[in-house]
Amino acid sequence: MVPLAEVETIDLPGGSWSRMLITGSTVGGNAASLGYSVFRPGTELTSVSHETEEVAYVVSGSGRLDTDAGEVRFTAGDAIHIPAVTWHAVVNDSDADVVMVFGFPHPDYPPTERREG
Repeated sequence: MVPLAEVETIDLPGGSWSRMLITGSTVGGNAASLGYSVFRPGTELTSVSHETEEVAYVVSGSGRLDTDAGEVRFTAGDAIHIPAVTWHAVVNDSDADVVMVFGFPHPDYPPTERREG
């Protein structure tokens, strides 16, 4: 078991944050990783592209995922699949927090590229 409160916080823009719950350093021997994020209203993340696919579940809130193929709206209860090497950025354009659980078929946060500016 990995309690959320016992995992180091990864600070994101706008007061948002993530925590990687299941990784090689918290569990060991794992083949997949799991994280938890809170995106505050007004947050716009930098676009990223992961070496592996990503899956996410929107626990609460609504917003959008900006991709090179266009905008994908999401709301609480939605599951999201992001194929490997797909540029994407989470945007919370609502007035409430977005809470998301996400995972990768990789034992840690996978190798990731970030777009500048």
